[in-house]
Amino acid sequence: MSENNIPFPINYSCHFSEFREGEQFARIHSLGLVLSGEMELNDGITKTIFKEGELYSARKNHLLKFAKYPPKNGEIRTISIYFDDAMLHDFSREYGYQAEKKDNVQAYIKPEQKALHSFMYSLLPYEDLPASEEILRLKQKEALLLLLNYDPDLKDILFDFSEPYKIDIEAFMNKNFHFNVNVERFAYLTGRSLSAFKRDFQKIFGIPPRQWLQLRRLKEAHFLLSQKGKSVSDIYLDLGFENLSHFSFAFKKQFGYPPTALQAK
Repeated sequence: MSENNIPFPINYSCHFSEFREGEQFARIHSLGLVLSGEMELNDGITKTIFKEGELYSARKNHLLKFAKYPPKNGEIRTISIYFDDAMLHDFSREYGYQAEKKDNVQAYIKPEQKALHSFMYSLLPYEDLPASEEILRLKQKEALLLLLNYDPDLKDILFDFSEPYKIDIEAFMNKNFHFNVNVERFAYLTGRSLSAFKRDFQKIFGIPPRQWLQLRRLKEAHFLLSQKGKSVSDIYLDLGFENLSHFSFAFKKQFGYPPTALQAK
């Protein structure tokens, strides 16, 4: 998902090899179905595998990692429908829905309802059709009505248009340091401007955010390699490094030896 563009309302995804999303921040609400293969969602605490035929719903303004695994000699296929704020505002006005409370919200859920399954499968024929904006909006509305029928309390999540509120930086960063998102994202999610985030961060940790993130990830890598018996290939992506060479270079610069030296012990 790009930084600046809202995704197309209905998305069909297909990959023949393991695939991980580059952007680890859910900017808008979504509902998806695994058509083949498996998909893993990771909110930083819990990892959940969604198998063929299972639904998933990701929540706006949450850090979330996606990993897609194709079946043997096959492809991982998913279909998703997205709900942008403009559409949700229109829907809330039309049907009289509004959020009534703001609680701690899970980054994703696994809805289980026959009608939702049938609806998602019904979107498949639109893959090869030039759907009009009117048709797409109708499909988004249908999906929302089914979601709200499944769980009426979802209105407090879907129609909460407030910005993230100010939260404790130290606890948030220690929980989410391994997400590969920019500092601006961390600032937004802790309810601060970028300048206020950097100022508060410096007071708490004593070093700038980017420096702390690099050091925190490397210390966690050292722990996993030396104490938990993990392999280098198992951890570098999960800790927010974009490629193996960058991880190995940074690790050796910090500790004086390559990460593979710990595996040999």
